Amino acid sequence: MFAEIISIGDELLIGQTINTNAGWMGEVLNVAGFRVRRVLTISDNRDEILRNLDEACAHSDIVLLTGGLGPTKDDITKKTLADYFDDSLIFDQIAYDNIIELFGKYNRDVGELNRQQAYVPSTCIPIKNKQGTAPGMWFEKEGKVIVSMPGVPYEMKSMMTGFVIPELKKRFRTPSVVHKTILTQGIPESELAEKISEWEDALPDHIRLAYLPGAGMVKLRLSGVGEKEENIKEQIDTLFKDLEKYIPGEIIGPEDEKLEMVIGNLLRERGQTLCTAESCTGGTIAHLITSVAGSSDYFKGAVVAYANEIKQNLLDVKEKDLINHGAVSSQVVRQMAEGARQKFGTDYAIATSGIAGPGGGTDEKPVGTIWIAIATPGETLVKHYQFGDDRHRNITRTALTALNLMRKAMKD
Repeated sequence: MFAEIISIGDELLIGQTINTNAGWMGEVLNVAGFRVRRVLTISDNRDEILRNLDEACAHSDIVLLTGGLGPTKDDITKKTLADYFDDSLIFDQIAYDNIIELFGKYNRDVGELNRQQAYVPSTCIPIKNKQGTAPGMWFEKEGKVIVSMPGVPYEMKSMMTGFVIPELKKRFRTPSVVHKTILTQGIPESELAEKISEWEDALPDHIRLAYLPGAGMVKLRLSGVGEKEENIKEQIDTLFKDLEKYIPGEIIGPEDEKLEMVIGNLLRERGQTLCTAESCTGGTIAHLITSVAGSSDYFKGAVVAYANEIKQNLLDVKEKDLINHGAVSSQVVRQMAEGARQKFGTDYAIATSGIAGPGGGTDEKPVGTIWIAIATPGETLVKHYQFGDDRHRNITRTALTALNLMRKAMKD
């Protein structure tokens, strides 16, 4: 079954408001077994709405609209839909009662503009808005379903999950769709594709692979379509287990099992502890680690040693090495990790030093030069990387790379 999403609003077209609704709706529809054919963003213009409605209904079974249902004069969607269906607006008492109830929670009187929101086209099924004042509208015409919902994200989401998707599932038979995503870190997308090409070529026709690259990380998503959901899940699980043969040690885990969680679980299981000494990452690694509930069980603390005197005074980095090799060097980052491990009394320490950019680079050490050290109970691992010239991306990549080095160090 094909669906189209039409987002209405001048504010979306000029970038004043980011259209997060369409992406979320597409994901929810896909999981429910509906294929999104097209996503459109159009202006608050009657002719635009009518023209695109005609085109959408000609090619798709379901058309979902968001926006233009507010109480002000620029909200024209409801009146335009009444015209489209050659209909008139009628007062809906249930919708009005919902508005009265909502205003009552805030001890506010219902004004005339808000009362007008209780008028809906006579041929529609009003959809109760549990989060706001504008009711949604469900229309059916020649086997097609057209649904209009508010543009406010939490209002739209409440209608989609509470009414629209369940009703669509009743009216249309759809296949089961299963998505599963795993995380890899440190392998560029092209290199990863080469390593797993044999595995990818052997995938069955009903299961597709998608590469989802990010800063320092590539997600691999398998999507399967079939009659029985459990069978598809078993197939995808088996395929991902086979993938480990092609990239041993590089799979972090499922999408919801982030690096900081994997490391935390390993530390807790072993009764071990960790600290960080960060320069170019400015506390990002510590933030990721402490974003996990219960991280106080294994994380003792951090030093953001941005200035050289802090590296010397708090982490015992030798002044001569700072002078001779510079702060961004293997010698300094090693001492940062070992000094932090000793000061905090932990089993492990992560240290970073680099040139995040956009300034500060030289011919010898261009922007994106990064050193990472992992001090372990047995040795200190030091690695050099050359990333790009985007400051925020470099910080993210360094933090994730450091966490992955830590993960590997603990598994070796």
